[in-house]
Amino acid sequence: MADHALPLWWGRPEGAAAATVARGARGSRTPPSARLGRAAGGRGVGTDSAVGGVVVLLPDGQAESVRRPSPLSYAAALPLGRTLARAGRTDGLAVHAVRYRCRGWNGPDAPLAADATWAVDEVVRRYGDVPVCLTGHGMGGRAALRAAGHPAVNSVLAMAPWLPEDDMAATPEPVKQLVGRQVLIVHGTNDARTDPELSYRLAERAKKTNRDTCRFEVHSDGHALRQHHEEVLALASDFVLGALFTRTYARPVADALAAPPPLGLRMPLAAGFGRSLRH
Repeated sequence: MADHALPLWWGRPEGAAAATVARGARGSRTPPSARLGRAAGGRGVGTDSAVGGVVVLLPDGQAESVRRPSPLSYAAALPLGRTLARAGRTDGLAVHAVRYRCRGWNGPDAPLAADATWAVDEVVRRYGDVPVCLTGHGMGGRAALRAAGHPAVNSVLAMAPWLPEDDMAATPEPVKQLVGRQVLIVHGTNDARTDPELSYRLAERAKKTNRDTCRFEVHSDGHALRQHHEEVLALASDFVLGALFTRTYARPVADALAAPPPLGLRMPLAAGFGRSLRH
């Protein structure tokens, strides 16, 4: 996935580049260890504020690549992290973005999902027994869904998730790890990079075993969800705070979770969502 198509509704890239990597004798790149970035908004280990829940942000990636992770993809995730940190400040929310070892999913090895699992382990090591919401965009959305089986994870927010094409000969993308988690998928109907129909089919399978699954469609929006970025950010904040801190969900989110398919899996994100969340 090219960096020029980054989700600018997260924010324009800023901050330091990703960690340097060693080069092999033949020019190959050896990926570094995965790392958790500094807590958005300043809350985290070493502060006086107690942490009551954690969002692990998973940046976008590529289908196949052993190159070092893109610093632009990492930096593009940070504004969303700050938005969530501000929204959850009074609840004790900490938000960390993950620096992957490499930028590719790379088939069955799935290092991005492994890095997501490692990140949750690290959150537990730092903060103890707190609920975790895995939040990702594009390939990071797939990593969030795949790593949801970690016992500390209570929720998943997957935005425009990259999912493989249906293949009768291949093992379907797993959904059993989503049981017991609250799951929200958000996808633009005009996404030309990740097929929204594939995320619908996954949500449909997940809903059969996990009733706490819903999916919102952002009509006429593309992969980056730029046209309705304010509504998407408001939806993300409402879901995260409801899932981690048992706040009452906005009516559209509660309705989507309660509705049977296909209604709760093709819920339109209304213009102006967030201006009057609870009604």
